[in-house]
Amino acid sequence: MTSPLLRDSGAPVLVGRTGELHALLDALAHPPAVVLVEGEAGIGKTRLIREALRHPSVRGRRILLGTCHPLREPFPYGPVFDLLRQLENRVPEGLNPVCGALHPYLPELTDSLPPPLEELQDHRARQHRLFRAVLSLLEALGQVVIVVEDLHWADDGTRDLVRFLVDDPPNGLSVVLSYRREDLPGAALPLGRAYRHPPGTTAVLVPLRPLDVHAVRNLTAAITGSQDVPAEVAAELHGRTAGIPFVLEEVLRTLTRQGRQPDWRAGRETLDTLEVPTLLRDAMADRMSDLSPPSVAVVHAAAVLRFPASEDLLTAVTEAPRERIHDAIREALIAGVLYDCGDDLYGFRHGLAQQAVYHSLHGIDRRRLHRGVVDALTEADPQPQVQLAYHARQAGELGVWLLHGEAAAERAREMGDTAVAVEILESLLGDPQLRADDRARLAAQLSRAAVIGLSYRRAAKLLRRIVQDNDLPDAVRGEIRLNLGLLLTNQAGSYEQGRVDTEIAVGELWERPALAARGMAALAMPGWGEHPYAVYQQWIARAEQLVEGEQDTALRMAVRGNHLALRMSRGDPSAWADAEAMIGSGRDTAERLQAARLCGNLADAATWLGHHTQAQRFRLEGRRLAAECGAPFLQGVIDGTGLRLEWTHGEWSGLAERARRLLDMAQGVSGIAADAHLVLGLLAVARGEWEEATDELGAAGLRDPANAPAAVLAAATGAMARVRMARGEAEAGCAEAERGIVRLRRKGIWAWGGDLVPMAVAALVRTGRMPEAESLLAEFTDGVAGLDAPLAAAALEAGRGTVAFGGQRYAEAATAFGAARDAYAELPHPYSAARAAEAWVRCRIASGEDMPAHGMADVAEQFTALGATRDAARCRRVLRGEGVVTPSRRGRRGYGDQLSPREKEVARLVAIGHTNREIADVLFLSPRTIEQHVAKVLRKLNVASRADVVSPPTNAW
Repeated sequence: MTSPLLRDSGAPVLVGRTGELHALLDALAHPPAVVLVEGEAGIGKTRLIREALRHPSVRGRRILLGTCHPLREPFPYGPVFDLLRQLENRVPEGLNPVCGALHPYLPELTDSLPPPLEELQDHRARQHRLFRAVLSLLEALGQVVIVVEDLHWADDGTRDLVRFLVDDPPNGLSVVLSYRREDLPGAALPLGRAYRHPPGTTAVLVPLRPLDVHAVRNLTAAITGSQDVPAEVAAELHGRTAGIPFVLEEVLRTLTRQGRQPDWRAGRETLDTLEVPTLLRDAMADRMSDLSPPSVAVVHAAAVLRFPASEDLLTAVTEAPRERIHDAIREALIAGVLYDCGDDLYGFRHGLAQQAVYHSLHGIDRRRLHRGVVDALTEADPQPQVQLAYHARQAGELGVWLLHGEAAAERAREMGDTAVAVEILESLLGDPQLRADDRARLAAQLSRAAVIGLSYRRAAKLLRRIVQDNDLPDAVRGEIRLNLGLLLTNQAGSYEQGRVDTEIAVGELWERPALAARGMAALAMPGWGEHPYAVYQQWIARAEQLVEGEQDTALRMAVRGNHLALRMSRGDPSAWADAEAMIGSGRDTAERLQAARLCGNLADAATWLGHHTQAQRFRLEGRRLAAECGAPFLQGVIDGTGLRLEWTHGEWSGLAERARRLLDMAQGVSGIAADAHLVLGLLAVARGEWEEATDELGAAGLRDPANAPAAVLAAATGAMARVRMARGEAEAGCAEAERGIVRLRRKGIWAWGGDLVPMAVAALVRTGRMPEAESLLAEFTDGVAGLDAPLAAAALEAGRGTVAFGGQRYAEAATAFGAARDAYAELPHPYSAARAAEAWVRCRIASGEDMPAHGMADVAEQFTALGATRDAARCRRVLRGEGVVTPSRRGRRGYGDQLSPREKEVARLVAIGHTNREIADVLFLSPRTIEQHVAKVLRKLNVASRADVVSPPTNAW
């Protein structure tokens, strides 16, 4: 018989319940056992039990399932006899004669039970015999698990029978009981009185708590099939559902009702239009149907207030006597409609419950209550401006709404809370009843705030609509369009459209030359687009002319800072002295903001040049200033530079996790995300994870090169060329590299070629195009001549070594690779230094020298220490080919049931979906060897298939 308990639910996987599942399984493994699964409605009690009953360790045991129902007059012992009825024709022979007492209750089992017993007149004796009969039948079944769900709805007879069973359970019996403590009668004890398990019985309480944000994110991804759910969406879902799995599943089912994937890129906007799921709406209506009118009034007031409210505020809004409100709140709490949130605050369990009640109100009643909230909050000191603005708008008081809304936005800006300011202004501008002059003023404020924040999608749509208003004065439209252009370029990753808007804005700002100069300075930043360097020089020259004699210090800093960043990007040796003079010159907030931008730009440029010490100093100062000014976009950009510095320095431990956290924080902002994707791609290349590398490098800019930061794009192109060649696709790798060189050549900033040019040269040599390789190397040499670009200088030596090696001039190649190794080490850039050292050893081998085993072994150790597993494996393959054994410097050790380092690496590659042949290619081992490693991994992890392997923890990156 199939029970509803074992049917599939909306969630394909169990998320966030590992500890609880293990506790339940451990108890079931040691019968007799009694397990109490406790949790509120929708928390996942049934799902947890179902998952446990499907576990391999429970297979072979008989499972009987019963459920209590919320009936007005429940049938005595009904849930227990329901589960026994599932035995049908599987009742064992030779039952204790007392089981004959079960005939009246289990007519389906009549043919399998002993003869019926004579009727007893005494009720207590009759009940005791019945309980003994049930216990005897269960004992005869041997290894059996019985489940009674929703014990809070059990009648007294069922509760007494269950208590009888667990007070002295047979050796093979396991009893699993689930219940909601808040709905238990009387003293809220699931078995009627305190339970003390007898000796020899395993007893476990498994309380289920709401899921945290991380688990909500994972469950959302599993249900929707989404690869990556943004952190802000997960946090919003957690807030709306309180982490209750059933509520979350209903929300996601509503989102995907039409068979479409949710558009997570829209962030909260995806959820703002979400209707309350029907089941939740009906559940709230059912709970409220039994409330008294005063309690209903309190619940309505709480729904209008939205956030947990005090008894005083609820009293003021409902305008009822305090003593009545006190009793009304208590009634709503007992009914589970309102919850005690602590500190004398009362609200709903989750946002959807509040919405269900709010939308059940008639419009006229909602407006009346909103007016009551405005009156009550106006008396507060200080006044909660954001809440006042919201309730005034809902009450239809437009003047009050605008007054408090602008005040709230201004206060948020003063506090450095850009995100709140943007959200408030977006809300104000989204109202169709806003007057034209108010709309223009607020749009200008929004554009200024949004350009330094992270939330850009809704702001960009609003600003685009506003700049299309022909009645706007040019000066106002120009400022809004300028900031829209910057928003599109930096946050939205729409460089081409952003540049068009910025150029148009420069023309519209003819009456405001200071702002026009700021637009020109933005157009002079070389990181975006494929224009020649001279174009950027022309823009900055025009901007410098406009600010000549300008009194606005912040504006002068913005223009001159961009000019300095332009010079620095190319490796201008004279830029350093000017940079030192400008750092720390900001006095007020506007000037400090420009100083933060300058530091961020200089840190970025210095990192690409290879000046890592200076880059770190600029990064730290810029991060501090950006935080002081409340500029989260700048903070994120600077943190992205920090990730690249960590990659370069070989600080790979935890780097992937930090990159993913930055991606979560970035909320899709391309100007921040590009660096994080690049670092994740580079790490994947070093580990030989080609699919992940391709995805991450594509996200870093390769999928949309026209809208990618140029320096990041160059590095990503070099890494992708390496992936292609490592997979045996030499021609494809060469074509990839050549596309990058074309872009670099057009821009003319060869200092950004440090990661690309050596790979392009290697690709040309690999495909037999030696003249082209030599020509490119000569062009690179000329391009960086006289520049202060140590990374490019090291790359130049690596390129020379590659060309010499391709021409079989091994001594010359060894000299060049040795110079490259030393130059990379000095930066420091340990990964590139190790790659150059490997090439140096290969030159010595090719020249016929005795095999320098210790040299290649040292390089393999360097790669291993970094976490570059593919590179380390490649070096060890060379050693094996030369017949050299390379034991661990720590000596060989046994790992017992623990995974060895090699097995951990194999397990990680299995977990991300690699086949044995792909793993063999990555680790330079034979497929047969990999088969043996995989078998050991499965055995040690105690899993049945590759699909059950999860990536083991590691400190490699």
